[in-house]
Amino acid sequence: MLAVILSGIGKGGFSGLGALAMPLMVIANPPLESAAVLLPILIVQDMVGVWSFRKSFDKVVLAVMIPGMTIGVILGYLFASRVSETAILTTVGGLSFVFGAHRLWQDRGGAVALPSNSPRWLGVLFGVASGFGSQIAHAGAPPFQMWVLPRKLPRDVLVGSNALSFAYMNLIKVPAYIALGQITPTNLISSAELVPVALVSTVLGVYLVRKIDAERFYSLIYLSMIGIGLKLVIDGLGLFH
Repeated sequence: MLAVILSGIGKGGFSGLGALAMPLMVIANPPLESAAVLLPILIVQDMVGVWSFRKSFDKVVLAVMIPGMTIGVILGYLFASRVSETAILTTVGGLSFVFGAHRLWQDRGGAVALPSNSPRWLGVLFGVASGFGSQIAHAGAPPFQMWVLPRKLPRDVLVGSNALSFAYMNLIKVPAYIALGQITPTNLISSAELVPVALVSTVLGVYLVRKIDAERFYSLIYLSMIGIGLKLVIDGLGLFH
């Protein structure tokens, strides 16, 4: 429930907070099962975003990102289907650590910005990275943002492009999770039970984003991601056991 609440608050305005949901959830649950439970919830949340911004999107972003994301999801599925659960756990932890460290570095002015006219083939590669991270740990936002944000799109166009891209990516992950045997009645029941929590927490996020010191809040979240990521990597590698 805590993971889903964080995901909902992230959707409500605290962009990036949702990336903490998956690493937090796999502390106590198998990684693929955790991702499968979160996936229908993300799809429901995507529907709200797509409906709200269905007329505001950038065609170039979609044309570049969708093929790359598709390849990335396929690669993520092939990886998950061929490695052990501990390898997936380690990967989730590594992605959490890298995401948290990158965002802390970025917030302190250390980001390396791509030019706004960077080639489309580079965008496809970022789309592949986004799809892979999303398939393994629902962590596809950083590569997407690294290529799209330098384009300096109008706010609604950026939000709409993000909503449509990730709605597409989450939908094509469904067959992959079915093939991995994770779309089960038990997991779907868990997802259904958590959907109301996700919707309420999304509204809560809209309220909190206006009340909380965002800079201090984000620093705490990213430090948490680094700490949880390290724990998962240590558990996955079997260190100190």
